[in-house]
Amino acid sequence: MVKKEEILLKIKKLREISDAPFVDCKQALENTDYDLDKAVVWLQENGKAKALKKANRIAAEGLVSAIKNEENIVIFELNSETDFVAKNQNFIDLKNTIATTLLEQPFDSFEQALQVKTKSGKTISELVTDATATIGEKINLRRAIKTNISAGENAGLYVHSNGQIATITIIKGGSEEVAKNISMHTAALNPDYIFESDVPAEKMSKIQQEFASSKVLEGKPENIKANILKGMISKELSKFVLEYQDFAMDSAISVSKYLQNNGAKLIKVVRFEVGEGIEKETVDFSQEVQAQIAKAKQN
Repeated sequence: MVKKEEILLKIKKLREISDAPFVDCKQALENTDYDLDKAVVWLQENGKAKALKKANRIAAEGLVSAIKNEENIVIFELNSETDFVAKNQNFIDLKNTIATTLLEQPFDSFEQALQVKTKSGKTISELVTDATATIGEKINLRRAIKTNISAGENAGLYVHSNGQIATITIIKGGSEEVAKNISMHTAALNPDYIFESDVPAEKMSKIQQEFASSKVLEGKPENIKANILKGMISKELSKFVLEYQDFAMDSAISVSKYLQNNGAKLIKVVRFEVGEGIEKETVDFSQEVQAQIAKAKQN
């Protein structure tokens, strides 16, 4: 039988190793016959079990980020359940670790990104799971994209100061500043599509048919009619297609014209906004209070 003094010493040692609460350390030792090494493993497994209980929660807050070097540019979204946790230093440190890891290590898909190993030896997926257990909320790396910057290309990024919107842009020619300006424009105006070719054929056909039957065209010569129709369609596309939009920093020209004036061709634009597309859970306050009371009675 293990002496009381020895138990207390082992609890103290386990707390120093794991930084876990006293009660958890005591429980870990009791469940492993007071074997210190096994108790450390028990705490790790217990922490992951707690994290798994949170797996079905909705994490729609958090931060988006972007980072680049001379060869690659990365954009990703890291979610939490609440905005409060997104401002937590542990969460921010995790975001920074993920950023540098994704930039430095190769991956071709999001699934591969989750399995990339950090300098600690753990995968990004494992770090996220550990963070869920440590922070006490579901933490989730929702998406990540990495793009190579080829010879003759320039890349620019923009991350809004509150970390809610991030955009990356790659152009052929031009300069890094031009690419950054396109990123800032896209962050602000949030177009549905980047190129006209991205617009679904059905939507494009509907627009063309709608304007082709406009009374404005009646009685006009064919060549003038064609120019008017083209202008009407361009104006409509400027509402939701990036290359047709008025440039945010100079509304006298379009984004396409801005690029042309700077000897640049648009290659790729990606915009992430925290929580977009996620249906947030709404909880009635009185119901939440009743649930907490019921939970307290069970304990």
